[in-house]
Amino acid sequence: MRAFLLRKIAVFAIAGALAVALSCARDQELVSITVQPGTQDFGTADPSLNVQLKALGQYIHPPVTKDITNEVGWSTNSPQVAVVSSTGLLSPGGAACGNALIFATVQTNHSSGGQSSSGALITGQMTANVACSGTGGAGGGGGGGTSTLTVGFAGAGSGTISTTPAGLGCAAQCSTQFTTGSTISIAATPSVGSTFGSWAGCDQVSGQTCNLVLNNNRTVTVTFN
Repeated sequence: MRAFLLRKIAVFAIAGALAVALSCARDQELVSITVQPGTQDFGTADPSLNVQLKALGQYIHPPVTKDITNEVGWSTNSPQVAVVSSTGLLSPGGAACGNALIFATVQTNHSSGGQSSSGALITGQMTANVACSGTGGAGGGGGGGTSTLTVGFAGAGSGTISTTPAGLGCAAQCSTQFTTGSTISIAATPSVGSTFGSWAGCDQVSGQTCNLVLNNNRTVTVTFN
């Protein structure tokens, strides 16, 4: 009986050691990225102002958070409003005011579920806000005063918007000023796993783009499903 118990204990010990070994053999997996600060406000469109962003990667196997600021790819969806260097140094673009989304991205070789997926991307983001100064507005020029354009978000999905001319780029309700009378196009881009639904409040909709003439303060709403 004693010999049987000893053999059983030995089997359990070997199984436990094997499980630990297999667990340790798994590659550490990046599952999400957080950018700090989450929002940054600039008083004027002055390219001499700058803020150093930080990218924090959340990993599993084992769970840990690491500073990966120098390992991510930095990008902006509206360089006229805000620019970011390859090291994460953020500053106003100097050509427009409004909002811009700044992205920190890492290319991995697996999905969040651990499945092989060459080229899969893990992305974090923050919002840069550049305040308008004077009466020229985000559309540039002067003489006509400014009107405020607000973009609201609806639906169970998520996504981002960006404008032409530059001035707005965000993933939640945002607003800025453009020269009154400006013709503005707002492009909607759904996030992975979401789909574009509709626009409301536009003069004309073409695909996923809302077109309007900003003759006064206006609010439009995009829906992502």
